[in-house]
Amino acid sequence: MNVSPAKENILKKIRKALTSSTPLPFPASEGNSSVYQPSQQDLGLEFAERFTRLQGKFVFCENYQELAAQLSQLVAANKWDKVYCKEEGLRKTLADNQFNNYSHTDLASCDTAITTCEWLVARTGSIVMSAAQESGRTVSVYTPVHICIAHTSQLVYDVKDALAKAREKYNGNLPSLITFATGPSRTADIEKMLVVGVHGPKEVYVFLVDQ
Repeated sequence: MNVSPAKENILKKIRKALTSSTPLPFPASEGNSSVYQPSQQDLGLEFAERFTRLQGKFVFCENYQELAAQLSQLVAANKWDKVYCKEEGLRKTLADNQFNNYSHTDLASCDTAITTCEWLVARTGSIVMSAAQESGRTVSVYTPVHICIAHTSQLVYDVKDALAKAREKYNGNLPSLITFATGPSRTADIEKMLVVGVHGPKEVYVFLVDQ
């Protein structure tokens, strides 16, 4: 195949360019440090502010006794009679503190699900969950209401901190799924109107226990 001189000239320039690396135009902008600098305020407060801006509902509890009392009031006020909780450890802890309002084992018929989480990301107001949790992949997204129980020790500042914690916790063998849930499910794809609860829960609660 004959190549025109003009085309051959272009190809030569491309080959020459590929043999040497191009210097970065703004070398000072490249680095390993985060663009977002940690806030000076408490991580719990930072998370609560971000999470509530995203229409999440946040409750702080000093201990599990207060958590159980707050949960009982919430369930009674909303008349949720079908509450799902798969995690045995969480069920036992809540039962030890007089919360026994979950009795349904059929997730498809429930209106509320209670789970734990892996971490909470303060900067984005996100809940981090994984397939390695006992609750599995579907519990947090299947019911109209998701209630997440977390500890203050699970707070991290940024997404990269959560991923670093995951690598450390699972010795580099990461779970098959890591989810960052940031507020209730939403979309604005339909005529640019914000719709909440399209592919997941309409309401998300985080109960943060000081532990």
